[in-house]
Amino acid sequence: MSNITKAPTPAAGGRAGIKKELPEHFKAYKHIWVFVEQERGQVHPVSWELMGAGRKLADKLKVDLAAVVIGPEAETTRNAALESFCYGADLTYLVTENVLSEYRNESYTKALTDLVNTYKPEILLLGATTLGRDLAGSVATTLLTGLTADCTELDVDADGSLAATRPTFGGSLLCTIYTLNYRPQMATVRPRVMPMPDRVARDAARIIMHPLRLLEEDIVTKVLSFVPDRDSAKSNLAYADVVVAGGLGLGSPESFQLVRQLAAVLGAEYGCSRPLVQKGWVTSDRQIGQTGKTIRPKLYIAAGISGAIQHRVGVEGADLIVAINTDKNAPIFDFAHIGVVNDAMHLLPALTAAFRARLSPHSRDRIAS
Repeated sequence: MSNITKAPTPAAGGRAGIKKELPEHFKAYKHIWVFVEQERGQVHPVSWELMGAGRKLADKLKVDLAAVVIGPEAETTRNAALESFCYGADLTYLVTENVLSEYRNESYTKALTDLVNTYKPEILLLGATTLGRDLAGSVATTLLTGLTADCTELDVDADGSLAATRPTFGGSLLCTIYTLNYRPQMATVRPRVMPMPDRVARDAARIIMHPLRLLEEDIVTKVLSFVPDRDSAKSNLAYADVVVAGGLGLGSPESFQLVRQLAAVLGAEYGCSRPLVQKGWVTSDRQIGQTGKTIRPKLYIAAGISGAIQHRVGVEGADLIVAINTDKNAPIFDFAHIGVVNDAMHLLPALTAAFRARLSPHSRDRIAS
């Protein structure tokens, strides 16, 4: 049985239960916008995930879904604008200037706030990435509106207000937040929280070019050079099809090698619960859960992980969860699809040997399907 509870609906007579009349100057705000995040020519997949979520909201409200593409005057920027239509956009707002070649808070905040003030969206969604969090906070502050961060669910209520749900109180409670009397209503969503919609080839519909009246000398921050993260390619947990993870039940850092070995045989990524990062057994880029990575693999194998609520919110989108734990009352068995009450120290080597015997190098590539 789930430990997640939603905050109760406020009593009808309570202050929180009363919706004020939206100020007149905000009634012109309509449509759903999704900020399409791109860096160095690459669109972050969370943008397309948000397009899928935005499409559902737009259909409920019977309004348009718009993509917002901001970047340098380059083919990659134009391609991102065209690609947005393949993920459901009805129109795209495009801002292209050379001062936008690298992400800087000042230039991107001005571009996005100018767009909002000119075209007036009702809802604005961004990915809860490093870039998205930085930009969303700055834009919300500039526009004097509300921002709900790290949402796990988006919906609209009967009167059309955005209902943005996020974990609170250490993940033990899901709280739905409304921005009733300000516009736009803003929210950020972590990668892999929302399912990736199918890409459907479509021709470009409406593209609205918007000028950015900003000179390089007006921007305080300067980009002197770009140094790629040497560790950026080491972990691809969020978008892995198969993930094997271990927890404190493994007993020692040496035992965590059993997780790595099974992952290697399956051609999978490996991860861990938060206590292992805190103990220094595994690096933080491998942490799964509310304060780590959110994953949506086709197969997730959790060994020696109790399944506290902070871990659950990071993995419950998986298609198949296999849990191995010696404690038959471990919380992870409440949401795992397959539960094995056994010692992971014995079962992991057996699984590794069995998969190694049955899988050829080519079949490992197809294990997730």
